[in-house]
Amino acid sequence: MIDRPVTVAIVGAGHRSVAYARYALDHPDRMKVVAIADPWELRRRTVGDQHAIPEEMRFASYEELAARPPVADAVINGTMDQLHYASAMPLLKAGYHMLLEKPIAQREEEVRELIATAQKYNRTVMICHVLRYAPFYVKVKELLQSGAIGEIISLHTAENVSYHHMAVAYIRGRWRRRESNPILLAKCSHDLDLLAWYLSGVPAVRVSSFGSLKQFRPENAPPGSAKRCLDGCQIEATCPYSARANYITQGLWGAYAWEPIEHLMPATEEQKLESLRTDNPFGRCVWHCDNDVVDHQSVLVEFANGVTASHDLFCATARPSRTLHIIGSKGELEGDMEAGRLIIRRPNPVRGGEYTEEVVEINVKGDGHGGGDTRLIADFVSVLRGESTSLSTTRIEDSLTGHLIAFAADRAMLTHQVVEIA
Repeated sequence: MIDRPVTVAIVGAGHRSVAYARYALDHPDRMKVVAIADPWELRRRTVGDQHAIPEEMRFASYEELAARPPVADAVINGTMDQLHYASAMPLLKAGYHMLLEKPIAQREEEVRELIATAQKYNRTVMICHVLRYAPFYVKVKELLQSGAIGEIISLHTAENVSYHHMAVAYIRGRWRRRESNPILLAKCSHDLDLLAWYLSGVPAVRVSSFGSLKQFRPENAPPGSAKRCLDGCQIEATCPYSARANYITQGLWGAYAWEPIEHLMPATEEQKLESLRTDNPFGRCVWHCDNDVVDHQSVLVEFANGVTASHDLFCATARPSRTLHIIGSKGELEGDMEAGRLIIRRPNPVRGGEYTEEVVEINVKGDGHGGGDTRLIADFVSVLRGESTSLSTTRIEDSLTGHLIAFAADRAMLTHQVVEIA
């Protein structure tokens, strides 16, 4: 138990780590950032200055940090997906507890080894499944636990990824290639984790899945398009994927789009346009990138207790949203996270009626991920301090089932087979 502010080191100073670290600025009595490890000197300086980190506690790599005696109670590990395993292993062995960004790792054997290492060294590791902390999903869990719709029989969830999010992350961005991550692991690990959470630890036993890269292929490029949005494209002015429209006019996804010119920030509009016109990867036409991850996928899961669940990933939708429909033995629960609305329906066999309907409104305004980001880091601190924790509290072991579903679904899609989960 820690009865002082929990000390943390930031490992990988990307926007997710920085977002969690803000908790220390708002609650200095509960958490203090005392070290940073990142290969980019600009980020070490920016984040280091923000948190008044001494120069000797600014490291160029996680290896440097792991090679010395622990300088903090825990690390916030926000490294890129492909570095999660490589960075987490030595840091756990070095003595740190950890808040680890999802996914745990990119391969099943690495996930299992990290879990075993956390257990061996008695480390507290929590995965950043922030949707467990979003008020909308907390309410879903509370309703299910209360028996509002009886015993769960089947579940369906869907993630609708907007056209601009799809373009920035999974066509132009760092998650565009299967060698980085199957898209289910990169984008839907939250959703698959929620399925496991709703079923309170019941293991998944078999999975099938179908999907493909259907839309964003060179042969589907509209007439008049070019390799880059601002270099000869005749349809740029009306294209919904225009880099100018998405990243300058709308001001979306700046943390991604302007990373290549981060050293110039705050950049002028002309500098941004020149970057998109020349070598910025986010200035490429969405039909002329080197992406190979699927742009739609459906997953069907059977759990050990006979419950079935399905999840659909719909990419390039006009409206981003996450929806759910859960069927129980006494009713059903339907909801839309972005709308902040849940509907409970129950049979009502009376004259002039068929069912009753109860609407539950949830305030979804707040910080990132439906209000989950701040609640997650606050809960992590509470766990380390030995305080009361929340309904959403999860250890790394609890995140295994969702990851196993993602790995199995990817194999099922590629092999056109039903995959058993051992």
